[in-house]
Amino acid sequence: MNTERKYSDQELIQKILNKETALFELIIRRNNPYLYRIGKMYHFSHEDTQDLMQDSYVQAYTHLNQFENRSSLRTWLSKIMVHECYRKSKKWTAKNVESLENNPLLIQKTGKTDTSKKVMNTELNAVIEKSLLHIPEDYRTVFILREVNGFSVLETSEILDITESNVKVRLNRAKGFLRKEIENYYSKEEIFEFNLIYCDAMVDRVMAQISLT
Repeated sequence: MNTERKYSDQELIQKILNKETALFELIIRRNNPYLYRIGKMYHFSHEDTQDLMQDSYVQAYTHLNQFENRSSLRTWLSKIMVHECYRKSKKWTAKNVESLENNPLLIQKTGKTDTSKKVMNTELNAVIEKSLLHIPEDYRTVFILREVNGFSVLETSEILDITESNVKVRLNRAKGFLRKEIENYYSKEEIFEFNLIYCDAMVDRVMAQISLT
């Protein structure tokens, strides 16, 4: 069995508390993607996000005996990261912000796609990422936690200390803001032209079939 998945979170915690400190590495590996996205949703650069992740993991390790298992370990760690980001964001200035173009927030799913589709996905992801950074923070954080990190409504409410109803309302508003932001990048004509990238593949398929008749 893969060592990284050999133990449940609760088993790992017990072992770490019993002085098997080296196993904390597994907790870090399991949660890096989630904490990284949280740092990015607060506009922090790649380097600053890594610093915040480190601080959060240290906080978690130091207070691991206080974890009560009322929520998942991922939720608990994410809440620590949110608090760290919020605290630092009040102190740091705009010079600490790095362009999201150099550090994509959304990770593309790769597979057997044609080159045209990859180009379209890359451009669309870039537009979505830029748009996300322009919507209000309260709504952006809920959107990233729910839609990108995959937290449930309950988990998101625990991380942000808001009600489940507020999570739902903020998510809906975030989607509304996002739609409006995306519209700022393309006119209707450009959006249709953007989607016509599929045409080349269809033409090739039809012409290839015609040549066989």
